[in-house]
Formats: sequence, structure tokens, C-alpha cells
Amino acid sequence: MPDSESMKSRHILPNYRIAVVGSGAVGCYYGGKLAQYGRDVHFLMRSDLEHVRKRGLKILSKQGDFHLQKVNAYATTEEIGPVDLVLIAMKATANEALDTLIPPLLKADGSTMLMTLQNGLGNEEYLAERFGAENVLGGLCFVCLNRIEPGVIHHIGHGKIEMGEYSGLPLPRTWEIQGDFKRCGVVCSVSPDLGLAHWRKLVWNVPFNGLAIAAGGIDVGQILADEDLLYLTRGLMHEVIAIAKKLGHEIPVSFAEKNIENTKPMGAYLPSSVIDYLEGREVEIEPIWGEPLRIGFNAGAEVGRLEMLYHLIRRLVVRRQRDED
Repeated sequence: MPDSESMKSRHILPNYRIAVVGSGAVGCYYGGKLAQYGRDVHFLMRSDLEHVRKRGLKILSKQGDFHLQKVNAYATTEEIGPVDLVLIAMKATANEALDTLIPPLLKADGSTMLMTLQNGLGNEEYLAERFGAENVLGGLCFVCLNRIEPGVIHHIGHGKIEMGEYSGLPLPRTWEIQGDFKRCGVVCSVSPDLGLAHWRKLVWNVPFNGLAIAAGGIDVGQILADEDLLYLTRGLMHEVIAIAKKLGHEIPVSFAEKNIENTKPMGAYLPSSVIDYLEGREVEIEPIWGEPLRIGFNAGAEVGRLEMLYHLIRRLVVRRQRDED
């Protein structure tokens, strides 16, 4: 398989028409990076629509702030029309909306690519069942982001995308998309095994998103500073790694410590799930904890810690919703 650099030299990248569905922190950041470098990007927006139309989109980052004065922002996908590539960055809890949002973006020749940038498991399967497995790609985002006000995204750190084809090994289009992200300043790699990539990301997401909620709405720095929570973090990481192994995805045990070390510079970062929890929004319980739990249980793996965390988060979310009602 040729590396990405050799693919670059052999392919002239097409000027994709791109739609971003789910213009929160993730969608605005990656869509904004592409638009900053002149790509033809169109954002589906809801609450920030009028603000962004009037004042543009700002990305605040240690890597360099930038302000997109003019943004192609729309209220409906019908207004956007057919595109070459759809970046799906909405919460997985709202996936049912994709049934009506995606069709107006599809080209008549069936060539539109659907790339999910969502958390957890089951998102590619959802798209594949409705729009064809051959059209689906997965992108895993390793990034610290927060939307701090309408039209303003704070990029705290990291930013890598690991992407792959849902239906199998990378295709020429996979390398083309990777090349375009890299040209726009986004670290991007191609994985020949999207399933393995998902489980590697869950090694971080399961404990840090979960314990941030379970411990009362705390940040990753507080988790690392607490002896008991750090012990639970390691235990959950090792459990996720063991589940992945049962499924044929080899992740070295040392990957847990690597994740912990890489988390230390994040400081007081609040994972996206705990922000949703604290602000009373739906939490992606099933994709991040429920589906991995069911898959692990059915594979015969030890899932005791994950099972306890899943039910604890469910209880806390239900109780918060009840209190707010």
C-alpha cells in the first residue's frame, strides 16, 4: 500500500464541495480549517446561524487564531444541495435526524461520501444501513475543543483525525481526503482497520468522559489528581483493551499509560460528555458506554467496571432530567 506522500504526487486533489452537518465545536473547527484554506465548505447551522451570517466564525487556538468573515451558513440541507463530501459532526443521540438531513445532500450519481466524525460505536452502521456501506467513511477526532459563545470555538489542544473506510481497506478517495485535510493544517492519518481505531479511542473516552460525569462534573486534571479516580481510569482502560482483544483488535497494555501521559497537559479540560451533562443536554450514553458494553459482554469479555459506569451514568442523567422537569 503506498503511503500518503506518494499518493499526493500521483493525484490532483478534486475541489470537493463539502457540507458540515452538526456545526458545534467539532464541525466548526474542522470545517473552519478547511474553509480557511479556500475549500468550498457549507455549514448546516441552527442556534448560531444568524450570528455566523453577520459576524463570521472565530477559532481561538494556540496554533493561531483565525476569523472567517464570510461563512456559507444555512438553515436546511435543501439550501445546501448536493455535495461531494458530508462531514457529520452532530451528536450521535440525534442520528435519527440524518434520515431527512442527508438525502438533499446526495448527488444523483451516488458518489457523495459520508464521513462521520462522531463519538462511540454504531454511527457508521447507522449510515451504511440507510445510504450504502460503500459511501461511508469514519473519522475519529482526537481534539480538545469547546464552543465558548455563538460562532466562537476554543481549540485547547491536539486535533488529529484518524480516518478509514467503513467497508474495508483504504481507497484512492481515502488518501485524497487525508491529503486535503493535511494541506489545511489538520494532522490526519489513514487507518486500514477502522474497528481498531474506534477501540483505541474508547480507551480514552470511556474513562475520562465517564468518570467526569460520575464524579460530579469534574475535569480531566481532577481525575488524574485523585488517587482513586486514577485507579479506576486505569482499570477501565485495561478493560476496554481486553474487550478489543476479544474482538481481534490488538492494543498493547502500554497504550493505557500513553493515554494518561498525553492527558496531563490538558489540565482543566472538560470532556464533551460532561459539558452536555452539566448543561442539561442529551449525553451520548449508548455509543460511548452502552454499545461497547453489549459488544464486550457478547464476546465473553470481562465488563464489570464498564457495566457499573454505564448504569451509574444512566442513573445520574435520568435523575438530572427529572430534577430539571
